[in-house]
Amino acid sequence: MARTSKSAAALLLAGLSCLVLSGTANAFTDIQNDPGKASILDLKQRGIVHGIGNGQFKPGAKVTGASAVTLIVKGLDLNIDNIRFVKKPKASQYFSKIKDNAPYASAFMIAQLNGLDIPRDIDPSANVTREQFAHWLFQGISAKGEFAFTEQYILLADEDSVTKNYMNSIQKLLIANIAELDARGKFRPKEAITRSEAAVLLDRAIEFVEKTKPIPVPDPGKSILSDVKLTSAPLADGVTKVTLTATAPHPGYGIEVSNISFIGSAAVIDYRVVQPDPDKMYPQHVATVKTETYIPAFYKPVLGSATASVDSGASTDAATGGSTGFPIDE
Repeated sequence: MARTSKSAAALLLAGLSCLVLSGTANAFTDIQNDPGKASILDLKQRGIVHGIGNGQFKPGAKVTGASAVTLIVKGLDLNIDNIRFVKKPKASQYFSKIKDNAPYASAFMIAQLNGLDIPRDIDPSANVTREQFAHWLFQGISAKGEFAFTEQYILLADEDSVTKNYMNSIQKLLIANIAELDARGKFRPKEAITRSEAAVLLDRAIEFVEKTKPIPVPDPGKSILSDVKLTSAPLADGVTKVTLTATAPHPGYGIEVSNISFIGSAAVIDYRVVQPDPDKMYPQHVATVKTETYIPAFYKPVLGSATASVDSGASTDAATGGSTGFPIDE
């Protein structure tokens, strides 16, 4: 039994070293007619993949969990350099079948701390499916920054076979031309991914990250809205309609009145940002957003300041607590 276990471990390590090692080597002899040849050679040039000693890459071989995670972490240069630990973390804290002395243990730990959704009970020697690899790869890309994707949905002929939680990742990879469907319009999500297929996806992902600028992270102390303006117009029965407009990075953002303070003859109108719904995709272009409220006509509307933002769908009516904007007689 121990002998079988040692043999399996040796095979796993051999497969891992075949796919993910740095350094240089002679040209691969078994990829001349492989569709992923260019990507494989590019990854080899980058020092991400290497042969097994006899000049072979084995492009049609299946990718194990250990190889997939190590490949993504190494290829996208994921790390935990910016995290401070009270106590050094171990892979066994996050994964029940990963030994801390395994050569791929640190890759799993880095992947976990960078947000990759890897099952706690993953078997590192088991083959990884195309949808699993796509999901982890997209999460690896997301760890490099927030990137903009066009608002569209690509139909898959076999989308009923896709694990629900993986669909967004697959869609984003397809939109970014990192992944592609086969001639029948299928993604083949449940098939084990090959070394060649994984190399192509990773190489395109690296190129995407290198050539695409992430969406700038807003300053926490500064509102993401700009050019906020207040306009007003009289309505019947002594009511003034007040409109706030602002420029937002994309139409997923919103603006709402957060509070109205009646000070002397002025109605000071504060506002806040409504954050985009994280489960939706928005076109990435500057948009004008607006909100409206109403005040008594004998008050002069004055633009106040920005207050704490709220999540999409959690906003209230104009003014606090759903107020109409009129002062309330106690």
